[in-house]
Amino acid sequence: MQLTIENVGKKYRRDLWGLHDFSLTLEPGALGLLGPNGAGKSTLMRILATITKPTTGQVTWNGTNVAQSPNELREVLGYLPQDFGVYPNLNAIEFLDYLAAMKGLDAKTARVRIDELIQVVNLVDVAKRPLGGYSGGMKQRVGIAQALLNDPQLLIVDEPTAGLDPEERVRFRNLLSDLSGNRIVILSTHIVSDVEATATHIALIRKGQLLQHAPPEKLLNRIEGKVWEWTVSSEELTTLKQQYLVSGTIRKSDGVLVRAVSDIQPAPQAQSVAPRLEDAYLHFVQERNA
Repeated sequence: MQLTIENVGKKYRRDLWGLHDFSLTLEPGALGLLGPNGAGKSTLMRILATITKPTTGQVTWNGTNVAQSPNELREVLGYLPQDFGVYPNLNAIEFLDYLAAMKGLDAKTARVRIDELIQVVNLVDVAKRPLGGYSGGMKQRVGIAQALLNDPQLLIVDEPTAGLDPEERVRFRNLLSDLSGNRIVILSTHIVSDVEATATHIALIRKGQLLQHAPPEKLLNRIEGKVWEWTVSSEELTTLKQQYLVSGTIRKSDGVLVRAVSDIQPAPQAQSVAPRLEDAYLHFVQERNA
């Protein structure tokens, strides 16, 4: 299976492009689409989910143009949008049963699948409670379940861990990793740790444009020797932030431990340290702005 995005652009107004000349080819595995809010991630997800059409370019699924023949992709698509709504008077089982019918699953297959997914997303104890009484994290878990109802070949999840507690987030990350072996999984988020834990490939996006696309280890390798840590006083910190790309600070008893990305050693006492994905993302964003 293959999903190909060719020179895709999405224009909202005369001078506003949500995406611009975006190209990417995906095969089975987990893609982490990483970028700040407003980068164009949700726009791309909506195009891939056949909800909206691109202004320029095309998306193909196994060679078929998605805009011209959307049903071929829709039959094998699982999608969790960023703003996922529920019917508050239905319980989780009723809601999933309704959506399974909408997806064309027969009643027997749907019931087996729903029972499995209720277990997977840890909703067994509340499965018969009305959704209107669910917390935000519980509703998100229902959203994850509905995206998996038809055992999709292409699974798109947009900011899926919003509202989940730390334990639920780890559970979901593990689920995505397990699912990515024989299907294409696209995880769109601005949470670096979610991408770091699940993605086999990462696409960095900013202002609707693709900055980098590579496995995590290659992105990290590209900034090897460019990440530094050293301790400064609180008074020095403001000036340093103006001079260097600071990716983290930790307050200590003897000052502030600064982590920064720089092509050269920023201070005599600065020590080179192993890069993290967040360092890589900040570096490539700055590089594009230069």
